Amino acid sequence: MNFLKALYNNPVFIGRRLYLAVVILILAFVLSFFLPWLLLITKIAVVALAILTLVDAATLFLPRRPILANRICSDRFSNGDQNKVQLKVYNNFPFTSQIEIIDELPIQFQIHDFSKKVAAKSKESSIVEYSLRPVERGEYHFGSVLVYCKSPLQLLIRRIEFTQEERTIRVLPSYFLMRQYELKAFSNNLQDGGSKKIRKIGHSLEFEQIKEYVRGDDIRSINWKATARKGGLMVNNYTDEKSQQVYCLIDKGRVMKSPFNGLSLLDYAINASLILSRVALIKQDRAGLITFDHQIGQVVPASRVQGQMTNILETLYNQQTRYLETDYEKLYAQLKFRVNQRSLLILFTNFESMAGLERQLPYLRAISRSHLLLVVFFENTELNQITSQKAQSLEDIYMKTIAERFSYEKKRMVKELRKHGIFTILTEPENLTINTVNQYLELKSRQAI
Repeated sequence: MNFLKALYNNPVFIGRRLYLAVVILILAFVLSFFLPWLLLITKIAVVALAILTLVDAATLFLPRRPILANRICSDRFSNGDQNKVQLKVYNNFPFTSQIEIIDELPIQFQIHDFSKKVAAKSKESSIVEYSLRPVERGEYHFGSVLVYCKSPLQLLIRRIEFTQEERTIRVLPSYFLMRQYELKAFSNNLQDGGSKKIRKIGHSLEFEQIKEYVRGDDIRSINWKATARKGGLMVNNYTDEKSQQVYCLIDKGRVMKSPFNGLSLLDYAINASLILSRVALIKQDRAGLITFDHQIGQVVPASRVQGQMTNILETLYNQQTRYLETDYEKLYAQLKFRVNQRSLLILFTNFESMAGLERQLPYLRAISRSHLLLVVFFENTELNQITSQKAQSLEDIYMKTIAERFSYEKKRMVKELRKHGIFTILTEPENLTINTVNQYLELKSRQAI
């Protein structure tokens, strides 16, 4: 009864060896019309194959739990990063089994031919490892783990489905990079990420120490009384001002929908905002967040409370781009109402034309009068590739001319913003985080806030 129940609950498939054996027997029966002596041998072979098939079926289906499999992965995935997944298989058969594992991946990956093969030794565990790179935030549903196992005869294949492995995970903004930048923020060193070294000179009112003057120290910090007593130049050291407000303003309008390397500009901005907020908190500043499009979205007031990073992470998790024009007038009104203290505002947006910038420039200038505004927008890397290629035809010349015009307009935008005293970063999407964090540390070292 257990054997019949196992056959019913676990679908059986015919192996390649059994198919080949049946084909050979059919050919033998055909040849037996011309060679009568071959008929008896073929009938004996049919009986032998049937017996071997029954033995193979009994070997595969009599054990109740011949194979145990489970999926090992985190409940959260980091968006845009490689996330490790492990499939652990334990072979309870008394022999080495050739196993094929199929993991039902979330539909967002659009992978329909995923399978891994392993030779699982008896009474031992085997681990299959692979990585997944999500490019969209949200919920991802893993299906069952399917295991196809064979005996040494390999005539039949037994499928075992582990439905208990179905689970839903959350893909959050890139927290892998956040951990990486935490260490760099603690060490005050971003050179490994491609950032330049910045010499920090504090000018706040919080006094730290008196030290001997070295080349590069600010002469405005010379302590003349200590210099007279010591007989050599002495300068005051001041610590950096702390508890300053740093807000990340994320544009969710249609200009942020453009994809680069699988991620949208909004995803790049969200990842950079998460890392920048963490670095700001490490530097003992207060981090906040405002999202907006044609309406004001979520607002996380600047704070240094213990759960602030969790609040920011949960807020960024569900952000989506809209297809309407961004309303900077409402952003200006919201900042005037909510942010009363002078703060560093880092605006993640994108301008594709000079006309688009000119429409929003009055509001940006108004914001910069009350706060230190840093505008971050993106280079079109695909256009840069076109401009770097050599033109081979008249069409190539036309495309290259248009691409160079757009690239020139981006540079004009940078000059126009800086002309009005607005700090600006024009960056490739993949270098967004490095450039933004480096600019924040530079502004902080200059005591610009």
